[in-house]
Formats: sequence, structure tokens, C-alpha cells
Amino acid sequence: MSRSLRIALIADHFPPLRTSGAVQLRDLSREFVRQGHEITVLLPEADLEESWRMEEMGGIRVLRLKAPKTRDISYVRRAIGEFLMPFAMRRNLRCSPLIKERWDGVMWYSPSIFHGPLVNTLKKISGCKGYLIIRDIFPEWAADIGLISRRGLPYRFFDAVARYQYSVADVIGVQTPGNRAYFETWLQRPGRVLEVLQNWLDKPANVRCSIRVSETSLAGRKVFVYAGNMGVAQGMDILLDLAGKLSIRPDVGFLFVGRGSEAQRLRNTAQLQGLTNVLFFDEIHPDEIPDLYTQCKAGLVTLEPRHRSHNIPGKFLTYMQSSLPVLANINRGNDLAALIRSEQVGQVCESNQVDELAELANKLLEQISADSVLPARCYNLFEREFSTEQAVRQIVKALTG
Repeated sequence: MSRSLRIALIADHFPPLRTSGAVQLRDLSREFVRQGHEITVLLPEADLEESWRMEEMGGIRVLRLKAPKTRDISYVRRAIGEFLMPFAMRRNLRCSPLIKERWDGVMWYSPSIFHGPLVNTLKKISGCKGYLIIRDIFPEWAADIGLISRRGLPYRFFDAVARYQYSVADVIGVQTPGNRAYFETWLQRPGRVLEVLQNWLDKPANVRCSIRVSETSLAGRKVFVYAGNMGVAQGMDILLDLAGKLSIRPDVGFLFVGRGSEAQRLRNTAQLQGLTNVLFFDEIHPDEIPDLYTQCKAGLVTLEPRHRSHNIPGKFLTYMQSSLPVLANINRGNDLAALIRSEQVGQVCESNQVDELAELANKLLEQISADSVLPARCYNLFEREFSTEQAVRQIVKALTG
């Protein structure tokens, strides 16, 4: 076993938030503790009365540092708040008991792209390496789907922030090999390492889900489930189009669970279209998700088709862990498509055409009925590629190598 390390993890996603990023970082932190390391999570917190607050969560030390508000506000205010966030965290860290702490490694999670200044300070104080876990290549994906223009000032600002973040990293862990192209220039400096760090998920909790499909209008149907963020980057309108196409099948239903900037609009659209085979529920606790999936037949993955980056959403892992095959509508060429096909864990559409997606949905339902080992293939893929044990060992090796 490797020596025990003192690790600082900087992020803006962590419980009590219920985002997939918060769950992932909770699970990763727990595994660091299980493998004998000391981990401290540094988080921004807008609602603190004081400059800092220390907590302990199952062996994980959590330091919340007062910082500007960055959630549920306008895009402009959020950008300003995130830009100021690392400086506020750094200032308030100096007031905390950890000001003299020294680390064997600093890792941070992106999104957000704004942690660079705080990471750089901690690295210099401790003389240690920094590991960037990048799950979201921003602002590239926002430009790809037309949210911002590459010629505009916002793109240039966010691109400069992202490049600074990369400059303070010694190692960058990307989701898939396809994302390597974004970092060719970064890699030209000696000593830098780029590697694929697969997403991860801890063992599921045994908690009864508050949603009981058998008590809803979808009772008795073969249910496609989507649980997670409903934002612009997900491009979820095609799933409502799919529900419309399959409304001729009284044995099929669609269940959407979560929150996000598009959630209410999607609800309104389903209502306007009179989709009786669709149900929406608000976000539930992550520990309830596994029991929700036992009530469903297949998981839904969707990404806005104009994406150029490669992404393996956290929800894909939760489906695999729950032995649930997937129906995916994703950007053409995404590494996830090849993974689904090679591992035979579902059906994937890269054309963004609802007719093809409907055909694949029917094909998947037939496969679920006929292929008794399909659930086992899903679970085996999860165990082999997406365990927390593997992720922690890989990060420790990179920080100590």
C-alpha cells in the first residue's frame, strides 16, 4: 500500500448539494479515507455568517469558506461571483485553523474553471503537485452549442480563466481519450501529464425511494427513466419527441426526475403536447436513486448534439451500477457511443433524429426481453471501469510519481 497522504480537494460541489458532481466527490473522498489517506475538502459557501466553518463527515474534514453567491442567479452575476470565489476562499482560509496546513497533494474538480488562484497558492505553500479532475471542458462546449460566440468577449474571458487553471496543473485527468485533443498545446511543456481518469461511483445505498412507479399513471408500463440535471447542455427536447412517437404503445412510459434550467419548460411542453406517458418529479436524494432504477427498464442519456467534446455523464454510471441498460442520444463521435456498442449495454443514436431514436428504443425493449445477461454486462462494465478504488489509486500514483 502507498504511504498515507494529506490531500486537499477544492470543489464547489459537495453534499448537502444533490448534484452528480457532489455525489461523485463525496464518494471519492470516502474512498481516500478508506485507503488510509487524510482528506480535507475546501468549499465555497455563500450563506455563512462567519468567514469559515469546519465540519467532519465520516472521516472527511470539510472546510466551508465564505464566498460570493454563484447559484440561482443571473449568468452575469454568476460569472462575477465565480471569478471572485477563489480570492474570497483564499482570504478566509487565512482566518481558519488550516492556514498553516501543508499538503502532499492538491486536487480540484472542474467545473468550476475558477479554482486556479487558490490551487496555485496551496501548491506553492506546500511544494506539492496538483491534479485537475476535469469533467466539463468549458467554455468549449458552450461555444459548440451556440451559447456564446468564440469571437465574443465572454468566450475570451472564460477561455483565459480555463487556460490559467490548466497552467497550474501538473496532471490533468480527462473523462475519455477523445478529450486529449483539447490539451495538445498544454502538454508541450515538460513534466505535464494527461491521463484518462474514468468517472467513478461508490457502492449504492439501500434506501427506499419516495417515488413509487406502481402508484403513478405509469404503473405496469416499461419505464424509461432520466434522473439528473435538466439543462441546456443535455438537449432533452428530443426525449419528449420520443415519448410522443411511442405514445402509441400503452406499455411504455417515461419518467423524468431532477432539476435544472430547462426543467419547468420541459414540463410545460409535455403538458401542452398532452403526453400522458410522461411524468416529471422534482429532484430526490441521491441515495434514493438505486431503488428508483429497480422500478424501471432502461436509463436515458442525452447530450446536446452540437457538443464536440467527449462526455460520460455521471448518470450513465448510475445506470450501469444498477444493471440498467441505456438508450442514448449523443453528439456524433462521442467516445460514449463506442463504449455502449462495444460493451453491448444498450442502444445509441448519433443522428439526433427522433425516428431513429424511436426505432432504437423499440429494439432495446426487445433486447431487454430476450437477452437475460444484459443486466450482468451493465454491472460488470461498472465494476471493471468505474470503481472509486481504481480512481483513488490512480490519483495517488499521479501525485506521488
